[in-house]
Amino acid sequence: MQVKDLTTDELKTLIRETVVEVLEDFLPDPDEGMTVKEELKQELLEIQRRRKTGTRGISAS
Repeated sequence: MQVKDLTTDELKTLIRETVVEVLEDFLPDPDEGMTVKEELKQELLEIQRRRKTGTRGISAS
């Protein structure tokens, strides 16, 4: 397949994926090799669970 045969959405996706790939090559992950404390991991999972159920933040009352 050639670029001329791609739809606009397919071309945008190709460009987006290419940019992400190049950025990952040039900008290494600063957190690589680090570990997350279990307490923080559980807190983040709880936040994720609350967002999925529509509960956000702390009650104003």
